[in-house]
Order: sequence, then structure tokens, then C-alpha cells
Amino acid sequence: MKTNQTLNTVLTIGTFDGVHIGHQKIIKRLVEVANNKGLQPSLLTFFPHPRMVLQKDANIKLINTISEKELLLKRFGITNLVVKKFTKDFSRLTAEAFVEDILVDQLKAKHVIIGYDHHFGRNRNANINDLRQFGEQFDFDVEEISMQDINDVAISSTKIRAALNEGDIKTANTYLGYNFMLTGTIIKGKGIGKTIGYPTANLKIEETYKLIPKQGVYIVQAIIDNVLEFGMMNIGINPTVSGTDQSIEIHFFNLNKSLYDKKLSVQLLHRLRDEQKFDSLDLLKRQLEIDNHNASEFLKTYDK
Repeated sequence: MKTNQTLNTVLTIGTFDGVHIGHQKIIKRLVEVANNKGLQPSLLTFFPHPRMVLQKDANIKLINTISEKELLLKRFGITNLVVKKFTKDFSRLTAEAFVEDILVDQLKAKHVIIGYDHHFGRNRNANINDLRQFGEQFDFDVEEISMQDINDVAISSTKIRAALNEGDIKTANTYLGYNFMLTGTIIKGKGIGKTIGYPTANLKIEETYKLIPKQGVYIVQAIIDNVLEFGMMNIGINPTVSGTDQSIEIHFFNLNKSLYDKKLSVQLLHRLRDEQKFDSLDLLKRQLEIDNHNASEFLKTYDK
């Protein structure tokens, strides 16, 4: 967590997983207040997810990694992302200590934008009315996010996760307001794709909490060496060659160079089909030719 805070801030607090269209309404208001009052637009979030710590729920899958979230928030005007390490000790902090030590002393909050149903402090026993009282005590304004906006946020977060788990990338991207991304490092694979004319880059994602969409073949894009490249990506176990472990492999259409060790952020545009098992590599190659054609047809009408 940053502790060298020098600028007074307008602050919001929350997980903001997805940084989706519901969140973007809140962020837009935050940036507006920052500009009007000469404050630094800031967002306080927590990691690991509280459920991972308090409920030992290691199965939580998040739409964004921390680095993806930071990238998105910068895009929408948040210049100060503060990630507070969530621990059991931190969860026991009283509401007053949380406000005084973190919001006031460390983050120099002068304006806090928060939801009507936000709870904080030990056992989550403080609410927005308590925050308003603390605001009077410590000299910061409190602005309430409407019930409607809060409901929009909750509904679209749930829908995004469900859509990704079903492979419905169109719905997910609509609710996100941008293309869902997978970020990782390119590692060496088995090289089978190269033998049938479809060399692939294998994407390794370190963050085990990152939500991986339903297995299948997707049309994707990525910026590689400042050039926008398109391709098709398979998420699956490669059953044709008796694979057992899930991998993420991308064939870029117009790229002929090594990408090993390169960090890539791949955006998912459209889902072509389920992963299938073929009786031979020749039949797999024939299907990849069909996929290639279908991807080309999709990209002809895709608004880049």
C-alpha cells in the first residue's frame, strides 16, 4: 500500500472487479469531483479478496488481475490505485481506526464516494451514516451512490462471470464496456501446431485467481511490438493429442516470429466453437482451416 501520499484525494472503496460499465459510472463521478475540487482521483481496494482470507475460499475467480485492474482504472482517469493487503488482523480494525489511520492519515481523503449499503470496520458494523459522522469529525465530505447504481453494479458483475463461464464473450464484453482480457507470459509448448501449419503461442497466466472463460476456440487480438495482431485462441486440454492439462494457445494470423518470454494481454472478441477431439491431426488441421475462414469473415465486419 502506498504511504507517501501527499495530495488530498477524492476516494472510493471496493473490489471493483471487472471495472465494468456500472463501476465506470462511479469512476466518472469520482473524476468529475476530482477536477472540480482539485483532488487526486483515488480508489482503495483490497487483496487478497476478503473471502479468500476470512472464509478460506480459494475457488473465487476474479475478472481482473491487479495489474489489469490498474491498467483499466488509469484508462478511466484513476491516477492513484491503492491496494491494501487484506489480513485477519486488518479485518479486526475498528471503523474509527480504519477511517482515521487509512482514509485520513494515509490517503488524505477530502471527499469519499460510497454506496448506501457499504459496511466497514470490525465485523462490518459501520455504515454510511457512521461514515458521515466520521466525515464531520475528520473534515471530509461523504457522497452516497444511489441504490439504482449499486444494483446495476451487482447485477452486471454477476452476469459477466456467468457469461464468461458459459463462453458468452459478446455479453461479457457488452457489460464490461471493453474486451475481456487474459494477461500472461508466452512459454514453450509441445510444438504440435507448427507441424500442421498453425504454430501457436502458449500463454501462461500466473494468477490462479484469474477467471478463465469456458473452454473453446475464440477470435482474439493483441498489441505486439506496437502492432495490432489478430488470431484464434484455444482454451482446453488438446484432446486430439491426448492432453490432460488445460492450456491457452494462440495462433496469430500474420505473425512469424518468436514470442517466447514476451508478456501479452490478449483480448477476446468472439467465440467460434467448443473444443473438439479429432481422430487425426489431418482432421484437426481441416477444422482449423474452417476456423481460420470463419475468423476472417468475422473480422471483415468487426469494428476495430
